[in-house]
This record gives sequence, C-alpha cells and structure tokens, in this order.
Amino acid sequence: MTAGLDYVGGDAVIILDADLQDPPELIPDLIKIWVEQNADVVYGQRTSRLGETWLKKFSAASFYRVINRISRVDIPVNTGDFRLINRRAMDALKELREKHRFMKGLFAWIGYKQIALQYQRQPRAAGRTHWDYLKLWNLSLEGITGFSMVPLRIATLFGIFISLGAFIYGLWILFTTLFGGSDVPGYPSLMVMITFLSGIQLMTIGILGEYIGRIFNETKKRPLYLIEKIYKE
Repeated sequence: MTAGLDYVGGDAVIILDADLQDPPELIPDLIKIWVEQNADVVYGQRTSRLGETWLKKFSAASFYRVINRISRVDIPVNTGDFRLINRRAMDALKELREKHRFMKGLFAWIGYKQIALQYQRQPRAAGRTHWDYLKLWNLSLEGITGFSMVPLRIATLFGIFISLGAFIYGLWILFTTLFGGSDVPGYPSLMVMITFLSGIQLMTIGILGEYIGRIFNETKKRPLYLIEKIYKE
C-alpha cells in the first residue's frame, strides 16, 4: 500500500480491498463527498460487519475502545483501508517513513478534513481471510505500541508502587525485629537489603522506560506539524 501511495499520480487515490467487502459501487459517493465538501480524506465506516463472528466483532470493538483511550490520535472506529485520499493528504502521509506501519493510525495522524461515509460491509465474495486471531493480535500490538507510550508508563508506575511497597515492608521488618526480636539470625537485615535494592531496581527500570519511550518517538521521525493552509495578505 505504501509503495502504491508513493508512486500513484492524480489528484486523489482510492484504496479498497480486493475481496469486494468494500463495495466498488460506493466509489462515486466517495468522489462526490470529496468534491462537494472539499474533504482531504473520505473514509468508509462500517455500520455492520456481515459474515464475521461475534468474537471478531467483539475483539475489533474492544481494540478501538482501548487504543482511543490510551492514544492521543483519535482513530475512527469500524474503519479499514477503504477510503479516498487527496493529493495533499497523500503528500503528508509520504513524510511518515517509519517501518512499523499501522496504517489506520497513520491515516488518522495526518489530520486535515476527514469525513466518514457509512456503509454496510458485505461478506467476502470469494476465498477466505488470512488474518487469523494471532495476526490480528500482532496488528493490535502494532497499533498500541506505535501510537501510545501508556504501556511504558504503566511499567513505570508499577515499578514506583512496588518499590514503595518494598520500602514500607523493609521498615516493618526492621520495626518488628527491634521490638520483638527475630527467630532467624540475619533474616531481617537480608530482607531489608533485598526489598530496598529490588525497589531501587524497579524504579530505575521505570525511569529508563520513560527515556526509551522518548527515543522511540524520535526514531519515527514524524514531522512536527502539517500545514493545512497559508494565508497571505
């Protein structure tokens, strides 16, 4: 898809699946919205997903709910690659050269004026899908890790809470030993050292995670901004 967008000509391009689940008869509607409403992107939004199991529908809805909660990019729910993209949006998309490409997120990240065309997605006309649940799981991880640092920050918070708990536990062992004694010689001091060092390690890993997240964002080399319009006097 990226190779096609890099080399396609014209004022706009339309992307659709070859299994006819995205109906070609809606192409005139995409063009009509693009022309009449001056849209940069017209994306197909599914009102129903015929021919799919309840588990597939549930997992898809759960994924969109999670990624829109933890990501700063608002990805439209129940959308795929079926859409019209004008030249300005294509040029912006070409600036995103990262190798791990979650296209739904990249389409949404560029912004500009995007309008939904709702339609009923039909069952496959022929063949069977090669997207099993393992591949869909990997795709969801691609989207979450590509557009959110929340998993790293969860690890950071987890490390802070564990280290705090370990420190409190160490104080409790020290207190009980001083006022109640210890049945096993050396046990209190050993536990205090282990809990204290474990807490320091977890906190340090959390801090490293924050820096790794920033390195991760820098390596993607996404543009700082995209200009929609320049006003001149």
